[in-house]
Amino acid sequence: MRNLFRFIAIVALMLSFTKVTYSQVTATATASATIVTPLAITKTADMNFGNLAVNTNPGTVVLTAAASPTRTPTGGVTLMGGGTISAATFNISGLTGATYSVTLPASHTISFGGNNMTVDNFTSSSTNGYTLTGGSDVLYVGATLNVNGSQAAGTYTSGTPFDVTINYN
Repeated sequence: MRNLFRFIAIVALMLSFTKVTYSQVTATATASATIVTPLAITKTADMNFGNLAVNTNPGTVVLTAAASPTRTPTGGVTLMGGGTISAATFNISGLTGATYSVTLPASHTISFGGNNMTVDNFTSSSTNGYTLTGGSDVLYVGATLNVNGSQAAGTYTSGTPFDVTINYN
């Protein structure tokens, strides 16, 4: 009998520590993803500093990043009339309303007959402030041309094109 009381006491003690369980409750969720229009960049005009002359002193020509760029000479450089003057121009397309960033080269070399000039200090501007209004924008790229004193006469061009990289922000 004593064992029976002991057994009943142990069972009662165990029942007092049992956890009260509730019925299971479930919630649901969905998953989604949106694939956006990839960015695209297309060159519509090459950069051209136009005609210039240089004396024995080195100088530069700064070409602004604009639809109608201006040129500013320094040092021994004189701007000449004629020739094409243009900032590099690119059409950008992608997701409407998205903003983007631009990565420009540090420097680039243009050459003629073994003679070189360096193009550096690249700058950019856009018609929509680097925002794809209606899914598009126009990007202009200008730079500084470094002209050596007594630079040889000729038409200097890029052996390879320079890269302009865009990324969604």
